[in-house]
Amino acid sequence: MSKNWRITVKIFKSLIVCLSLMLVSQGAAAQDTKIGVLNALQALFNSDAARVVQEELEQEFNSDEVRAQELTDQLNALREEFQQNEAVMSEQEISRMNSNAQDLQVQLQLIQERVQTALQQKNQEFLESMQADLAAAVTDVVAEGGYDLILNSDTAPYFAPVLDITAKVTAKLNENVE
Repeated sequence: MSKNWRITVKIFKSLIVCLSLMLVSQGAAAQDTKIGVLNALQALFNSDAARVVQEELEQEFNSDEVRAQELTDQLNALREEFQQNEAVMSEQEISRMNSNAQDLQVQLQLIQERVQTALQQKNQEFLESMQADLAAAVTDVVAEGGYDLILNSDTAPYFAPVLDITAKVTAKLNENVE
């Protein structure tokens, strides 16, 4: 059994040496691998196309923004009036002010919900409409840069900033979408 044990140990050592050599050779090949890291959402939302959509949204919701500011101003005025006159106000006046404040808050909340829902929908539509353009921009950057691997920045716990190709993809998006 002692002889078999020595043979097994020799085979095991040989196997370890072979595996080590394979790993070293793969490591040498991996050193030549060009890696990029991409934040796709950032690339999309920093693009000129996103700026155009943002400007359209600002125009579309300008009246809602103005109305929300008016409601906020009215609500603040009610609060100030209440704080100044609380001591001399009747229960009816306090009740009326609370009711008015609640009405203003409900109106403000409805505007915020409507705008938020519309923004989410527009963002989703933008993302869907830009998927092919994003894929083309990434493909172009990969081909031009000779990248072997592109990682998602959200899943990489750490990467050197030099590996980030997000700005290159945004520039390519702007170039391709013109």
